[in-house]
Amino acid sequence: MKSSVEREQIVNTLNYYEFDLLVIGGGITGAGIALDAVTRGMSVALVEMQDFAAGTSSRSTKLVHGGLRYLKQLEVKMVADVGKEREIVYENAVHVTEPIWMLLPFHKKGTFGPLTTSAGLKMYDYLAGVKKDERRLMLSDHEALEKEPLLKSKGLLGGGYYVEYRTDDARLTIEVMKKAMEKGAVCLNYAKARSFIYDDYNQVIGAEIVDTVSNKRISIHAKKIVNATGPWVDGVRALDAIENNKKLKLTKGVHVVIDQSVFPLKQAVYFDTPDKRMVFAIPRDGKTYVGTTDTFFEGDIRHPVATPEDVDYLIEAIHAMFPLVHVTANQVESTWAGVRPLIYEDGKDPSEISRKDEIWQSEAGLFTIAGGKLTGYRKMAETIVDKISKQLGNEKYGPCVTKRLSLSGGDIGGSEQWEAFLTQKEEVAPAYGLSRIEGRKLAKMYGTNVDKVFQNAQILSTIPSTLPLSLIAQIYYAVHEEMAYSPVDFLVRRTGMLYFDIQHFKEYKEEVVKVMEQLLHYSKEETTAFNKQLEILYTEATLKESRD
Repeated sequence: MKSSVEREQIVNTLNYYEFDLLVIGGGITGAGIALDAVTRGMSVALVEMQDFAAGTSSRSTKLVHGGLRYLKQLEVKMVADVGKEREIVYENAVHVTEPIWMLLPFHKKGTFGPLTTSAGLKMYDYLAGVKKDERRLMLSDHEALEKEPLLKSKGLLGGGYYVEYRTDDARLTIEVMKKAMEKGAVCLNYAKARSFIYDDYNQVIGAEIVDTVSNKRISIHAKKIVNATGPWVDGVRALDAIENNKKLKLTKGVHVVIDQSVFPLKQAVYFDTPDKRMVFAIPRDGKTYVGTTDTFFEGDIRHPVATPEDVDYLIEAIHAMFPLVHVTANQVESTWAGVRPLIYEDGKDPSEISRKDEIWQSEAGLFTIAGGKLTGYRKMAETIVDKISKQLGNEKYGPCVTKRLSLSGGDIGGSEQWEAFLTQKEEVAPAYGLSRIEGRKLAKMYGTNVDKVFQNAQILSTIPSTLPLSLIAQIYYAVHEEMAYSPVDFLVRRTGMLYFDIQHFKEYKEEVVKVMEQLLHYSKEETTAFNKQLEILYTEATLKESRD
């Protein structure tokens, strides 16, 4: 991937070439389209008005999952299509995705019963093509309590036990984007589409872009353009001269993070709430995170936040299913909120609207893709690039190859080699000035790209700093290899520190700004703005302002 230091070179490239495809939107959908297209032989440009993955793609439940609950809504084809993608996403990037066993408890008068759970999970195994050692098990009430002693025992009848895949959504997006760039795609964050360029036949042939870092204007010309902007789809479509009548309905999902000392969950659980919704509680890195809510959203889509009411709803859900746990709002360490771009369906509640993706093309030729799930990003990309390839002339381009294409950092040899890889990196870490624990943690995060982080640590080990060496090495890697430009890019999307290590976020944020200021030569105004931005993020994520 390119360096943020090289922005001017990237801007010049975008300005002077005509591309086969321009993708607007740098979330998981846009990144997947760029990767699919460039590996077929297309020349590809991608622009994102914020940082890569800054929208919905860093604010999900962080699961590559098959959508079990959609069986209730009889969305069988979607479950089949998306379910089969879980294993593909996992094997192509074992460093950002891992299988975890999920417990689905059922109680008297609950959403699911023994028969419906067993039948649903069995169908799920079949539709998703689940491999033999990951197929569902049915547990008695005693077995379910052994797996998770915190469960409500009153009325417990048992549980279903099945495998889901936990991921880091932002890092998954970054690794897809890096792979696209390694293959030749030209991608730029902080580049906002302002208007479209048309030919004499009123067909869209490009877009006027503003690089919001330098305020330079860029004219990108392309034979085909895809609007993959998630919640911003309607806004980008409004720039098109000829629109169509489809529209989005946005819903908000909120998650809370609680320390394991308060909520010592040992088993991931998928449970129903008092109002018959379904919520996940998942242990991760010494924390437990719980979500998601599902409410219609009409606020600032660049800045969705958890409200005290959202948090109270999740706390009530925790208390109802885990009565031994006593969590207060003040013990919620951090929160995040994401906006889902769903295709509008009249008269349906938020949780009832389909998560399926749709593709349409305006009379001016602009492609738009919306809806869908994180898990299905690769298949969604394949589908839309098939259409684009057909219009450009199939004979020019090859078939989709992403099904067995390792993402950046994923050249490990699949899941079978994963543990041996981690052990080896753990053993060599001390030679670079890092502890074995740090080495293993970094290897789990960066996969085969960890060698560059190790080399950074070795080079930077003589520079005095109050930050841990491993963190400085990551900052350099994020700037030079992952196009991180602002401290928020690093602390939120490249590391997830705001969500899962809030104490170190608070402790290190000012020093991180100083290091990135030296690397990227911020103006005084930028430094001030970034420090203020981090303070606001901390206040919002921890609900300090609204609770105090």
